Amino acid sequence: MKKVLLAAIAGMVIMFSGCKSGGGDPKTVLSEFITLLHKKDLAGARKLATADSKTMLDMTEMGMKTDSKEFDKYKPDNMEYGEAKIDGDKATVAVKEKDSGETMNYVLKKEGGTWKVAFDKATIMGMATEKMGEKGINITDSITNAIDEIKQMDTDSLSDALKEGSKAMDSAAKIIEEMKKK
Repeated sequence: MKKVLLAAIAGMVIMFSGCKSGGGDPKTVLSEFITLLHKKDLAGARKLATADSKTMLDMTEMGMKTDSKEFDKYKPDNMEYGEAKIDGDKATVAVKEKDSGETMNYVLKKEGGTWKVAFDKATIMGMATEKMGEKGINITDSITNAIDEIKQMDTDSLSDALKEGSKAMDSAAKIIEEMKKK
């Protein structure tokens, strides 16, 4: 009887610990991710990010090589984490940067039963659009104004700007290809 009771208790502990974790707590995963970014441990951060985040993390790694101080903003002691708001396989965690008082809502998604930080282009753009809206900036108006300015440029200046942009994109593509080889 004692063995049956002990086995039942052990089974319940295993079952409840598995259900409780659900692949980790989104807040904890995000905290670890930000700490790894601060430490410039992109390999570790990649393990905590969604598969779609690869391109943005590659770009982050390139940025790290040119501006190492960019990661100073990810100081773990400077971050204040809100509670995770979970909606199915998606979670949102508000993170306040204590120095500036700015808050960003980070998105996490479940992949393979584990919470992962969504650090992909679409999610980052969504975060930026949300932040711009908070500051009263209308993205549609901004794009319309930029297009109007482009229309007013003379064609030679526009052509030169496009050529420079194309050269910059080619350089970035070469750097990414070299990184893939490593």
